[in-house]
Amino acid sequence: MPTQKLKEFLDRNNVRYEVLTHPKAYTSQGVAASLHVRGREFAKCVIVKTDAGKLAMMVIPGPRHVDLDAAREVLGARQVELAHEGDFAGKFPECELGAEPPFGNLYDMPTYVDESLRKDPEIVFNAGSHVETIRMKYADYEKLVCPVVTRVSSAN
Repeated sequence: MPTQKLKEFLDRNNVRYEVLTHPKAYTSQGVAASLHVRGREFAKCVIVKTDAGKLAMMVIPGPRHVDLDAAREVLGARQVELAHEGDFAGKFPECELGAEPPFGNLYDMPTYVDESLRKDPEIVFNAGSHVETIRMKYADYEKLVCPVVTRVSSAN
């Protein structure tokens, strides 16, 4: 089952979604392959940390990487680096580490979504565990999260 916080939020907002179960997988590409979903439809979360110690959630397509220069620019920081798991583990108490859903608004974290995720009508993302994901309309996701939509990923 998705995290209680996420499930209640989606249900309270009358959003249609589908919970998908898959064999345990720890990478976005592994999850996408097990679900027979195109990697670009799988939205993975990458947590970054600024030079001021602030955390932000970058939501990008599974096969891509966070562009730290773009993240630095959008965050208005001098320096941005990938956060270590210890930096953010306590922010997502219901979630398995590395399976955070892309709902920074539920965890008091600003959310930035790569604009390329808008290309598909649906997205799939971790639901808080390494064995469950959620599929929903991208438009519903954007309406609920109100993320900053910009370019924050690169193919390399």
